[in-house]
Amino acid sequence: MQPHTPDSLDPARTLLGKEQEQWVESNLSRSNVHWNVLAQQVFFAQRNFGTIASPKFSMDAWDGYPAARQRLADFAASNNIGNLIVLTGDVHASWASNILTDYNDPNAKLIGAEFVGTSITSGGNGSDVRADTEKTLAENPHIKFFNNYRGYVRCRVTAEQWRADYRVLPFVTEPGADISTRASFVFEKDQAGLKQVSASAVPQGAGISSEVEEDRHRAHTRAHEKQLKKQREKVLH
Repeated sequence: MQPHTPDSLDPARTLLGKEQEQWVESNLSRSNVHWNVLAQQVFFAQRNFGTIASPKFSMDAWDGYPAARQRLADFAASNNIGNLIVLTGDVHASWASNILTDYNDPNAKLIGAEFVGTSITSGGNGSDVRADTEKTLAENPHIKFFNNYRGYVRCRVTAEQWRADYRVLPFVTEPGADISTRASFVFEKDQAGLKQVSASAVPQGAGISSEVEEDRHRAHTRAHEKQLKKQREKVLH
């Protein structure tokens, strides 16, 4: 988690690579489908974990490539694309966010929504929220939902509406947990953005944890180092 640097703000910096970036734009420009779906690995919408005065971002997400994200957003806006759905994983938590052309302008054009699915078991039992949830949502008003339980996102799609049900478990460390829908959101192509249509408490689940986003990053780094160690050991043997 860090402020932007000259490297991260470099207009030539790209997450997809020039060829793949052009491929995405080319396909979007020819698309006449009800929904344009971008299924990809890392968080797309902006997440400021600092403050407005001193912002901090994850360089492992599209926040580390803001110029590339802006090119895609501007392309969608200039082509009147308002049905972009981004499906994401990676962060072991549930999120729902509007996708805007400018995250620092609440009146910016809305081009779609991002639904982020949590992990099935990684991260342990989880909790409804974390210690930093209230602050994170306050600093990022385009983000409409966060949850830290394990589970998945169930999407129900019609020509007019994309509905996401956040299915979660109160615990995963032992058998017998009942799955339930923590919250449901719908997105329609009306420039109104995400609308929460239902929410419910999760019986037997922890309400809040002391965890913050930096803890997740440290755990991810440790897991990556452990994986690299195993790979090196295989090579040696």
